[in-house]
Amino acid sequence: MLDDLFVQLHQLVPGSSVFLKIEGLNPAGSVKLKTAVALVEEAEASGCRFPRTRLIESTSGNLGVALAMVCAAKGYPLTCVTDPNANPQTVRLMEALGAEVVVVTVRDGNSGFLQSRIDYIQQRLRRESDLHWLNQYANPAGPRAHRERTGRSISEALGRVDYVFVGAGTTGTLMGCAEFFRRHSPGTRIIAVDSVGSVTFGGRPARRHIPGLGASRRPEILDETLVDEVVLVSEAEAVAMCRVLASERGLLLGGSTGTVLSAVQSTAKRIPDGSVVVAISPDFGDRYLSTIYDDSWVAENWPELH
Repeated sequence: MLDDLFVQLHQLVPGSSVFLKIEGLNPAGSVKLKTAVALVEEAEASGCRFPRTRLIESTSGNLGVALAMVCAAKGYPLTCVTDPNANPQTVRLMEALGAEVVVVTVRDGNSGFLQSRIDYIQQRLRRESDLHWLNQYANPAGPRAHRERTGRSISEALGRVDYVFVGAGTTGTLMGCAEFFRRHSPGTRIIAVDSVGSVTFGGRPARRHIPGLGASRRPEILDETLVDEVVLVSEAEAVAMCRVLASERGLLLGGSTGTVLSAVQSTAKRIPDGSVVVAISPDFGDRYLSTIYDDSWVAENWPELH
């Protein structure tokens, strides 16, 4: 796995250095490969007997692809439970890698699909004794992987880091990076970036269209005491950032990256000159060509951007 590629975007915070940590060149196409490897290894260590045990996980897309890759290599059966917000290409990738894909279409009480996906998994677990839920929302193996790899690689590559902006989805990457810097660089400010409409940090629930960041249910692994600040970004802002970076910088990045970089830009005036700022880019934009980079889709959802 590739851990140390950065793109410089210093113009986002004039007077400071901004490094975008690129995770899209990992073999599964996203930062979630680290999570996937850790979750499967945790299942193996817990005593699950394979291939008799079948794995199941809820995913907005990228983790499903990463898990499907890992499970294909190991010969483990896998079911990915996703929802209509998942990019069509991502669903096809999971299926091409041999995973069973279930799309849950019933919204939960917070206008999202996450609790509905988990409810479906729990129903299956009650019926099928050979099924094992990896549970990225509560499994400490996910944050541990990002503490040992993602956070450490940022520190080793750049040395002093003053700000780290991390998107909050399941919060595994966020928590892992926060744990690392709290231990090894307490002065580094950890900025969690969330989507408007997400309830992760107590926000008001609302419908969202872009998979990856935000949640309609608070993840169990989240520890807010490790976070210095939370920045909320609207999906319209995230889409606009993605499209500007593509047309003006030649960077085709995913929706989560657009959200995180919008947060960096919106807080730039409060960042002291000479700071070293890191933002994490979970994936590239090739899986979003039919959504974020599609003019018709954008015009339908945010006419003001078209």
